[in-house]
Amino acid sequence: MAVNPNEDTEFNDALRKHGIIPPREPTPPSPSPPPSPTFDDLLNDFTPSELQEFSEDAPNDETERMVAAYRRQRLAEERKEDKRARFGRVYPIGRDDYTREVTDASKIDEEDDDEETGTGVVCFLYKDGIPRSDRAFEHVRMLAARYPRTKFVCIVGDKCIPNLPESRVPMFIVYKKGDIRNQITAWGADKERRIEELEAILMVTGALHLPERRRSEDRRTDDDDESEDEDDDPSSRMRSAATSTNVRPQKNIRDSAKAKGNDSDSDFDFDL
Repeated sequence: MAVNPNEDTEFNDALRKHGIIPPREPTPPSPSPPPSPTFDDLLNDFTPSELQEFSEDAPNDETERMVAAYRRQRLAEERKEDKRARFGRVYPIGRDDYTREVTDASKIDEEDDDEETGTGVVCFLYKDGIPRSDRAFEHVRMLAARYPRTKFVCIVGDKCIPNLPESRVPMFIVYKKGDIRNQITAWGADKERRIEELEAILMVTGALHLPERRRSEDRRTDDDDESEDEDDDPSSRMRSAATSTNVRPQKNIRDSAKAKGNDSDSDFDFDL
């Protein structure tokens, strides 16, 4: 008779006792349930205008004060983010502008930057008519709009570096605090590249800053396609949020990870 060593029987217990079959593996512990959401977590998806509506229609004075305070915090964060968004597009430059618009610009600290980390500047060297360069230019325009705290500039490759071979373009030179953080040549020459790949590299070099909080309008746009079958009434959703927890609001603490990278995949050095 075949013995199933995984069965929990007295016969198997006797076999295990005499070492005939191996011990049973311990049952893995059940995963802990996720923590209850805080009041801030529940209100995180609402726009300031919806928070204003909910505050005016709150079920009690305490909830009204909590929502109003959270709304003021959100508005302050968005004003701060708007103030930091100094760029938002790609700026064409010439060789004579390079030091001022790139090297020196990367040394400028944001107004509220106590750590004096400077500004991320991405210099894009291109040449019209080269398919990989044209595709990269589209990605650069999209990233410039997505990350308005980073300065993106562009210049024709051989106008920036005399006699730069076409095989080297498109080329990216990333600056921060007056120093070159990374240099990428012939982007997309080996294979077609996606914008996410370029975004990841620029993120690692510290040129891009993740927003401390996604703007409410952006979250609403992303959620539209997923909420067709849900209740779209803001007041109804807010009442559900208010009654689903009795946790008092906690201060949101968001640690911004600042990645820095000095490696480069290019052996092409220059000095302007």
